[in-house]
Amino acid sequence: MGLLKLTKRADYGMMAMRYLTQHGNDRPHSARDIADACKLPLPVLAKTLHALSKAALVISQYGSTGGYILARPAREISALDVINAFDGPLVITSCMTVHGSCEMIGHCAVQEPLLEINDKIRSLLHSISLADLLRTEGKRTGTEESLITIIH
Repeated sequence: MGLLKLTKRADYGMMAMRYLTQHGNDRPHSARDIADACKLPLPVLAKTLHALSKAALVISQYGSTGGYILARPAREISALDVINAFDGPLVITSCMTVHGSCEMIGHCAVQEPLLEINDKIRSLLHSISLADLLRTEGKRTGTEESLITIIH
């Protein structure tokens, strides 16, 4: 079965962002605290946090009381923002990329429907904020049902 799934790096990024959302922006959180809570090796998390910082999703603060905080409120950061920080623009087939080439272009019967599906998935992921992810913990939402419907 083929799956539409996140890379491990994007998954780790979502875990770190969820931790920061859950624990608030009142103080910076150390990479070690986040790594321990998320059960991730510190070197892996350090690279993850660096990518999130480079994407302007977190702010790193240096010093003895330093650590990481969200760069903006959790309701203003989407799941798509986090995914894009690691995987770049979301595409479901290679013909949708700038570099993608397909010998079927021009007479492909599924190109337009696939573009529409891709756009709907992107739109849905853009509509889910980090704050939404906390509110939906442990229960399935209409948004998740919508995503499942789009994929199936």
